Amino acid sequence: MFVIAFLRFLGIANASVWCGAAVFTIIGLPAVFSGESGRILTRQYAGFAAEAILERYFLLQYCCASVALAHLAFEWLYLGRTARRFTLGLLIGLACFGLLGGLVAQPKLCQLHRAKYWAKTVEERTRADKAFKPLHAGFQMANLLVVGGLVVYLWRVVKSAENSRFVGSSKIRS
Repeated sequence: MFVIAFLRFLGIANASVWCGAAVFTIIGLPAVFSGESGRILTRQYAGFAAEAILERYFLLQYCCASVALAHLAFEWLYLGRTARRFTLGLLIGLACFGLLGGLVAQPKLCQLHRAKYWAKTVEERTRADKAFKPLHAGFQMANLLVVGGLVVYLWRVVKSAENSRFVGSSKIRS
């Protein structure tokens, strides 16, 4: 009984933390570029702060995706509950978005950010700025998709936990 409760708690807590962190990147992270922060940090240094926050966000994403996949495996092994294709596909998709964002898009955005403010020539800065804007917009759209996917995943984790509370005696494994 303890293991079942622990698995349920772990799944819901992990999905909540993961979803909350993703929502923070949309709602909280722009505060780094707000007027109040602008009095302390210039635009380029605010960008460095945002990069540092996103670097930690992607580390959290990797951890949460790993825990979520392990959670599905433990539910299968311990409870005999097979993962639904949709949930498994959603998790794999979210993990892939996280890997692409953290290992491909974020380093490219960091490189363009540095070039945008510290390149030697004005032409290089202008080129970096033009390349930065669409990549950043695509990154934000992908992040919105991830938040939507995480909300769905959180909903499914909570609902599957509620559904497993009352199991008929014919479904209990011997």
